[in-house]
Amino acid sequence: MLSVGFVSAILPDLCFEEVIRFAAEANYDGVELCCWPAGKAERRYAGVTHLDVDDLSEERLAEIKAFLSEQKICLSGLGYYPNPMDADTEKAAFYRAHLRKVIVAASRLGVQNVNTFIGRNQALNESDNLKLFAEVWPPLVAFAAEHGINLGIENCPMYFTQDEWPKGQNLAYSPALWRKMFEIIPAANFGLNYDPSHLLWMQMDYCKPLTHFTDRLHHLHLKDATVHHDKLDEHGILANPLEFHTPRLPGRGDIDWARYFATLKTIEWDGPVVVEVEDKDYEATLEDRKRALIETRDFLREWV
Repeated sequence: MLSVGFVSAILPDLCFEEVIRFAAEANYDGVELCCWPAGKAERRYAGVTHLDVDDLSEERLAEIKAFLSEQKICLSGLGYYPNPMDADTEKAAFYRAHLRKVIVAASRLGVQNVNTFIGRNQALNESDNLKLFAEVWPPLVAFAAEHGINLGIENCPMYFTQDEWPKGQNLAYSPALWRKMFEIIPAANFGLNYDPSHLLWMQMDYCKPLTHFTDRLHHLHLKDATVHHDKLDEHGILANPLEFHTPRLPGRGDIDWARYFATLKTIEWDGPVVVEVEDKDYEATLEDRKRALIETRDFLREWV
């Protein structure tokens, strides 16, 4: 049976213990714990700190492990999603340094996965970004390997708002680019935190990569999306993507989840599947966000 979790970003008003206790009460198996530097959020769903890796004493580490054991909740991964290849070199250096702290924290906690973005220098084209990637990422992947950690790169382009133009802030958005990255860094601990919803709105097959990149799957996000074809006809694929699609809870969008989970069964996936809530219809209150997770857990029962 698959291990079902959720990304903690949707519960920013709760502390670590409250998130874990809710996960247990809602019959989840695990949580992807957000590990941004403590402080103000930089964007929607970001800046959430349920584990402060800058303040992880041995005493706090023991408390966390004991509480997880008591609540019977696992950590599917630690999540930190900045732009490690930002054109601002000071910001990029800070993001990479904090990512290393998250990797160390995961190792100390006995967590296998750290999930993040490749990033992107928006002043460069894709070929030059790949050259930058070949400079920036091999040391990070090697550092993770030294600590026994898998790096799961989410395939979100990070192109939703006007400040993310052009083409977003994460290079790792397509199978063609993943292949080039895996040629540059063939290390087995470097792989994907795969979210099918992003391929859906980019008009791509969201099941095919599961079979083509099976050995690179480290962690799976579950999120749905609706493509509004009338709006797509009006704005076209070169428009800001939110002009023609809406992120949804699993079961509220266009993804064929029966097909998706059948593909997971075919590849014999036995890793975590983790709900990521970005559905604005469920964000007005904390109770709405909790309800989103409970309703999604109920929806997934047919397959997990």
